[in-house]
Amino acid sequence: MRKKRKDVNTITTKKYFARYWQLYLMLLLPLLYFLVFKYAPMIGNVLAFRRYRPGMGAWGTEWVGLTYFRRFFGDPAFWRAFRNTLILSLINLVINFPIPIIFAILVNEIRHLAFKRVVQTVSYMPRFISTVVVIAILGELLSPSSGIINILRERLFGLEAIYFMNDSKYFRMIYVLVDTWQYTGWTAIIYLAAITGIPSDLYEAATIDGANKAQQIMFVTIPSIMPTIMVMLILNVGRLLSLGFEKVLLMYTPDNSMVSDIIDTLVYRTGLANQNYSYATAIGLFSGLIGIVLVAGSNSLSKRLTGDGIY
Repeated sequence: MRKKRKDVNTITTKKYFARYWQLYLMLLLPLLYFLVFKYAPMIGNVLAFRRYRPGMGAWGTEWVGLTYFRRFFGDPAFWRAFRNTLILSLINLVINFPIPIIFAILVNEIRHLAFKRVVQTVSYMPRFISTVVVIAILGELLSPSSGIINILRERLFGLEAIYFMNDSKYFRMIYVLVDTWQYTGWTAIIYLAAITGIPSDLYEAATIDGANKAQQIMFVTIPSIMPTIMVMLILNVGRLLSLGFEKVLLMYTPDNSMVSDIIDTLVYRTGLANQNYSYATAIGLFSGLIGIVLVAGSNSLSKRLTGDGIY
């Protein structure tokens, strides 16, 4: 009986594969991408436990165990980078996580289809602009000599010019606002897709019960997209120690380094600039392990509170 059932399942699987082989073929490229560029490089993490010297082999010359981990745990530069990363990530999460949700709900309420398409297009287009170009434009806008912001401050309020990009007081604010501009529309697409999947019967029932638009959003829209919100929150929490490296590096100056030096820039400077590959690998591995713990913890908490998680 078991053998017969197994044969039936095998035949069903073969028929399913023969019917949808195009989808499996499309899945092959992303799978190869993750295998080659995400999983294969993990083998290099062995350098965190070996002393690497150029020309002495790919895996280092000798096993040193946790030497590099003990070194960066006692390094003030690491703890400064760790603190800067955590603060900037938390500020970015608190501000830029709810904004796409609110934006998606507002866009969904637009009834003029042509205007709705324009808003969506304008909002997600910044996602496709190179980070280098974005920071270059920002540098021109905030320039102390020719930037439009400083010109307006001087002409309207008689204030002296400020070198915003070089001042540590403004670094975090600028980073968060640029992230808001770049990713709000792009992230909102996910929430818009989730909102589109809400059955219209729920809104009709809420209208019959006398719920106004705000109450419909509060008691129908948000609860219905809560699984999507929780999945996105878990993924964002898992990336708390992985900020936009390119953006921070382009905004980095010696004067704002006390707040702009994050773990990724520390790894870059230690590994590529100073060629201390084993030490940099140890720092990067520690950051990755913290990310795994954060994802697992937030997923467990989400399943306890809402019953939804990513696994």
